Amino acid sequence: MTTAQLTSRYQHYVYAYPHKTAYRRLLDRPALRSLWATEDKSALSLYLHIPFCEVRCGFCNLFTRIGAPDGLTGAYLDALERQADAVREGLGETDQVRFATAAFGGGTPTFLTATELARLCDIAEHRMGADLRAIPLSVEASPATATADRLAVLAERGTTRLSLGVQSFVDTEARAAVRPQRRADVEAALARIRDAAIPVLNIDLIYGIDGQTEQTWLRSLDAALAWRPEELYLYPLYVRPLTGLDRHRGDRGPDPAWDAQRLRLYRAGRDHLLARGYTQQSMRMFRRSGAPQQGADDYACQTDGMIGLGCGARSYTAGLHYSFDYAVGMHEIRGIIDDYVATTDFAHAEVGHRMDAHESRRRHLLQSLLQAEGLPVDDYRARFGAGPFDDFGAELLRLADRGWLADADSAHLRLTPEGLAHSDAVGPELFSPAVRAAMAAYERK
Repeated sequence: MTTAQLTSRYQHYVYAYPHKTAYRRLLDRPALRSLWATEDKSALSLYLHIPFCEVRCGFCNLFTRIGAPDGLTGAYLDALERQADAVREGLGETDQVRFATAAFGGGTPTFLTATELARLCDIAEHRMGADLRAIPLSVEASPATATADRLAVLAERGTTRLSLGVQSFVDTEARAAVRPQRRADVEAALARIRDAAIPVLNIDLIYGIDGQTEQTWLRSLDAALAWRPEELYLYPLYVRPLTGLDRHRGDRGPDPAWDAQRLRLYRAGRDHLLARGYTQQSMRMFRRSGAPQQGADDYACQTDGMIGLGCGARSYTAGLHYSFDYAVGMHEIRGIIDDYVATTDFAHAEVGHRMDAHESRRRHLLQSLLQAEGLPVDDYRARFGAGPFDDFGAELLRLADRGWLADADSAHLRLTPEGLAHSDAVGPELFSPAVRAAMAAYERK
C-alpha cells in the first residue's frame, strides 16, 4: 500500500483511543461509585464540555450545536451541576480525590456569557473540588467570543492557557473553510487575550484549505508568530462525514493530489516553526522554546483517570471509557443535548467501551508513540510486564518498514519525522480488530 493510499484511508484526527464511534450503550448501566471504588484518584484530569458555538465551521465534526434558544445555556449549566454532584458522590471519599489539571472545551466554552463562565468555574471548584488557581486550566475560545469581560473572568479564575481557533489569517481561506471572520477581528481578539495576561496563548491554524498555497500558508504562520504565541497547533483539513464541507464537496473519493498538497504544507509549516525557535511536541503541537509548559507534572493521559462533565465529555477509568450518546448531525446533537438537560439521574455510566488489559496496552502505546518524545520501553515493561515488541511486534515492524519508526531496537520508541507527519495513519494502524469492527459498524447520525 502506498503512502498516499494510507493517508487517504484516514480522514480524522487521532487523539484518544478508542474513538467514540466504538462506544456502545451499556446495558448494565454500572454505578459510578462501583466504577471508581478501586481507582487511583490522586491525580485526575477534569474536563467540562460546552456544546455551543456561534457558527459551525465547514470542517467541524465536533459535538456542538449552533446557537442556543433562550434559557438553554442556563438549563445546560443546571444539568452540569446535577451531574457534578452525582459524579462527586460517585468518586467517594473527598480526601482521596485530587484534580491535577482541568480544561473547558466544546464547542466553544466562551459562547457562555461572563456570568455563565463564572458559574462554570464554580461548578469545577465548589462542586467538583478542583482548585483552579493552583492547577493548569486550559480554555478554548473563538475570536468572536474572546471578549474583554469573558477573558477577565477566565484570568481571574486561574486560566493558564487560552486556545484560540483562528484557522487562517487570510479572509478568503477562512470563507473557503466556511468560517466567516475578518482578520481585523482576529487581531483584535488576540490583543484582548494578551491584555488579559493569560500565561499561555495557543493559536490553531489549518492547512489544506481550498485555494491555499504555500505562500498564503506561511503568511498565516507569520501573522500568528507576530503575537509570539507560546503554542501553535497545525491541523490538516479533513473533510469528514456530515460536515458542511462534506455536503458541499460530495463523495469525491480519495484525492492523492490533495493528500500530497497537505503533506507539503505540513512540512513547510513544521520547518518554518522549527527555524523560528519552536520545538515539535507532536504532529500538530509546537511550543516556543523557553515558554511556560502547560500541563501537570504528575498527570499522564496514558495512565491516569479523567472525569468529563457535559453531554460530549468522556470519562476514563482503567476498565471503562464512558460518555453519553454521540452524533455529528445537527438534528441528532440537538436531541442529545435536550435529553442531557432533562436528565436527573447522573449516577450511572450510560454509553462506553470496556477496556481489557490488551486494549489498555494498545492505548498506552498509541498515545505515547504519537508524541514526539515517544515511549520509554523500560516504563512500558515495568507497567505491563512485557515490552511493546512482545505485545505489538507485527504492527511496529510494519511502521519500521515504512520508515516511520526510529531505532526499532532502542530503549526508546519514537516516530521518525516522516512518521510524525503521518500520525493520523499511524494511529489507526494500531487500532485493535475489535475496535475497527465497532467503528465500522457505527451508524453515522
